[in-house]
Amino acid sequence: MKSRRKILEGVVTSAKMQKTIVVSVERIKKHSLYQKSSRDHKKFKAHDDEGKAGPGDLVKIVECRPYSKDKRFKLLEVIKKQIL
Repeated sequence: MKSRRKILEGVVTSAKMQKTIVVSVERIKKHSLYQKSSRDHKKFKAHDDEGKAGPGDLVKIVECRPYSKDKRFKLLEVIKKQIL
């Protein structure tokens, strides 16, 4: 059986909250008539129980049950750590 949960990839913009990160996901959309591509950003709050991700990290998040009013995703894995 195939999982129908969304898996998104993005960059962590904030990790100041306890067990919560803010991930900015970038999508490239094409205009239906003019075919010009444009970038679209959207921020998602994700649950990070162990505090593994920090600002600037490239991460994968997966859709899950609601943890709070705004949190609907959880951290799946850290793909690339930000080197300071």
